[in-house]
Amino acid sequence: MTTTPITYLDGADVARICAELPVVDIVHDTLLAFARDEAGLAPEAALRWTTPGGDSARSLVLPGWAAGSYGCKIINASLGNHRSGLPRAAGLIVLNDPETARPMCLMEGARISALRTAGVSVAAVRAVRAPGGITQVAFLGCGRQAEVHLELLAEACPALSEVTLYDQDSARAQECAASWRGARPDLTFRVAGHARDAVERAQLTVAVTTTTEPYVELDWVPAGAAFVNVSLDDAAESLLLGCDRLFVDNWELVVADDHRLLGVLARAGRVSAPGTEAPEKGRAVDADLPTLLADPAAWPVGTQERVVINPFGMGVHDIAVAAAVHAAAVERGLGLALPR
Repeated sequence: MTTTPITYLDGADVARICAELPVVDIVHDTLLAFARDEAGLAPEAALRWTTPGGDSARSLVLPGWAAGSYGCKIINASLGNHRSGLPRAAGLIVLNDPETARPMCLMEGARISALRTAGVSVAAVRAVRAPGGITQVAFLGCGRQAEVHLELLAEACPALSEVTLYDQDSARAQECAASWRGARPDLTFRVAGHARDAVERAQLTVAVTTTTEPYVELDWVPAGAAFVNVSLDDAAESLLLGCDRLFVDNWELVVADDHRLLGVLARAGRVSAPGTEAPEKGRAVDADLPTLLADPAAWPVGTQERVVINPFGMGVHDIAVAAAVHAAAVERGLGLALPR
């Protein structure tokens, strides 16, 4: 019996291929496929612990399938990694042979994870706001996710001219601003002294922090602005309950989570599922992203409405992007063959 090896794609191969992929379009199409039951998720698993150094750490396993590809992402993170000069998160993606179910490709997953996260944000923003009209963006948190979001937003929003940065570590925000000015001389970068200053100035705010304490209140967000709650715990109760429009990527993932505020509110009966009646002194989610993208006209967003997008994170996007990476690698003969 002939045993085929497992292909390993390292970070350089993955980054090289991803640079040529239309990631936002892949994510958009995968959300539509999910709405048609042509892509799906399985329950994710989470392992959390405290490191010997006293930092919070976790390992997540996110299975999914899309366009005939099946696999899972393993994404790990430790909040203390920055002290060692390491990225907060690192991971791997495993793709399986659809026929035999044997693992056929193993690839570095951090770049894909960051890209698909930013891709979901941009796809959602395109559905609720005209990208050509966005000139001012703010980032809460100045790590890798902010950098990748800027990369995709700058391409999607041709009129973007000003980027405001805020980080609890002000030196980090200043360093990012200096670095990004060199890479993007067409944009103006400013550093805010407080998170509220950044949010109040922006038409679009993207929260990419590691906080576990909600702090962005409703009255911080200007009329007509959008707030993308990527890190899930930045938006305070007043914002989640009081915004004019609230969209999530997947309601089941929200309800299953007992750590993040929106999940806590859902479990307490104060936020209900899309398409249901709003609870007393609470609200219903307007729609999930697959439904929104399938028919944006059914969910018209007023120009002065405050919009919150709460993307919990669907592993199906990692699989879709990884499948595109694998197909390109096969075509180019890239990757290291690992014996079984």
